[in-house]
Amino acid sequence: MFKVDVVNALAKATKLSKKDIFPLIEVPPSDKMGDYAFPCFVLAKKEKKIPKDIAVELAKKIKTRSPITEIKAEGPYVNFFVDKNKLAEENIKEVIKCSACYGSWPVKKQKVMVEYPAPNTNKPLHLGHARNILLGNAICSILAFAGYQATPVDLVNDRGIHICKSMLAYQKWGKGKKPDKKSDHFVGDYYVLYNEKFNHKLEKETQEMLKRWEENDKEVVALWKKMRKWTLDGFKQTYALFDVHHKKTYYESEIYQHGKDIVAEGLKKGVFYKDEDGAVMVDLENEGLGKKALLRKDGTGLYITQDLYLAKVKFKDFKMDKSVYVVGNEQIYHFKVLFKVIEMLGFPFAKNCYHLAYGMINLPEGRMKSREGTVVDADDIVEEMKRVAEKEIKKRHPNLGKKEIEKRKNIIGMGALKFFILKYDPMKDFTYNPEESISFEGETGPYVQYAHARICSILRKVKKFKPEKAKLSFKEPSEFRIIKLLADFPGIVGEAAENYKPSLVARYALELAQAFNEFYHECPVLKADEKTRDARLALIFSVKLVLRNALDLLGIGAPEEM
Repeated sequence: MFKVDVVNALAKATKLSKKDIFPLIEVPPSDKMGDYAFPCFVLAKKEKKIPKDIAVELAKKIKTRSPITEIKAEGPYVNFFVDKNKLAEENIKEVIKCSACYGSWPVKKQKVMVEYPAPNTNKPLHLGHARNILLGNAICSILAFAGYQATPVDLVNDRGIHICKSMLAYQKWGKGKKPDKKSDHFVGDYYVLYNEKFNHKLEKETQEMLKRWEENDKEVVALWKKMRKWTLDGFKQTYALFDVHHKKTYYESEIYQHGKDIVAEGLKKGVFYKDEDGAVMVDLENEGLGKKALLRKDGTGLYITQDLYLAKVKFKDFKMDKSVYVVGNEQIYHFKVLFKVIEMLGFPFAKNCYHLAYGMINLPEGRMKSREGTVVDADDIVEEMKRVAEKEIKKRHPNLGKKEIEKRKNIIGMGALKFFILKYDPMKDFTYNPEESISFEGETGPYVQYAHARICSILRKVKKFKPEKAKLSFKEPSEFRIIKLLADFPGIVGEAAENYKPSLVARYALELAQAFNEFYHECPVLKADEKTRDARLALIFSVKLVLRNALDLLGIGAPEEM
């Protein structure tokens, strides 16, 4: 963890926090320029000096201390040189000793709740939900690895105007039909049908149905229960495909009334007001958020109605330090309003709520739209990825048995899907291309998995090798690049946990796989002399362990054969 030593030295010499410094540290393009570099641009505005002068001052101010051997100013950068052999010996021994725990952090007291994917029971989970699920899963894994107590929960939006759209369409045109396909897909067909036949009369009937549901009308409630069960049964199957395990699931139907009570109390205290139509509103004009309805004029609730109580009950149930909502960036306004209203109501946990917004996934043919039926369902993309993976496996191994093909296509197909989605910063929009994601070359999951499998193949050819007993001696630049990357892994885990960014782990895994492949092409392993061979075997054994750990945090399998 020599990068941490550099960060600590800079934190003492500047007024910046370690948290702010860590993501700024760079690796110079050449070893001759140093092992780590700190850009001084961030200090220029604060100190009102040019970055070059700041770099000179810092280089003189920071004293060299093991493992840092030299500090130099190079333009606007402060470059740090470390004892490479000491770095190699300490780090490789640490990786081998810790194995599956390498990169993890000591247990902390902080509890973090992660809520995802919060689906509606009017349609199946689609590719956008897949991104949500994969983010939620990976964040929980990374948080736990970084020492936090991570609690995954779900909210099922099983009431409201959108739910009534599917219900009304089925009531009008379903003719009592039972699901003839996966049950949530069946319900989703009626949501699409509703939007195809949409008119103002239908809209009015939907609003009336919602009112009847809130009044506990027997006929409407019976229909709701039936279609809700169909959807939840489908969700359960999809969650199993993505290995989702929630600590608790909240249902909007069970909590929305409590939300209405909170709104009523806020109205009574004068925090909210009624507009001329009778809707309950909150005025956030001074915050630049306009005026927002909390209850419709007919008394029916909105999403924010139940979200008010949900925020309260989650903190009551789990007493966490932070509540993270994994929800698409189209809801940024919603959460700004929600958190502000919670603050206005005087809830003490208001400042502990965080909206992890994420961008949209598009397809090569354009943007997905649920109401138009142009989405790619999560189940279908999983099957598509397995199909594409099977095709690639058969092309590479035409004589492979069915059982082994089945095993590999699951690991490689899901790995391709997960990695392609998680490698992007959560806020970034991107286009998903199944064929591109399955490639064994480029920035893909199979590329990283193949690096792991290639190392396993090399190690299988060696008998009686004990990596912990190897005498470590290195001299090639490609060897030291790997060693520095291995040392960086714990810091990457900490940064990914603190910023809720699995993309940092994915990008790290990709960089480590690339570094290994460059090293492998430049440096012989099995054909080297015995001393060099053993040192390099210990090096690639360490790469294998860290690649496996990184992939595991992303929920991706690390196959020993591809």
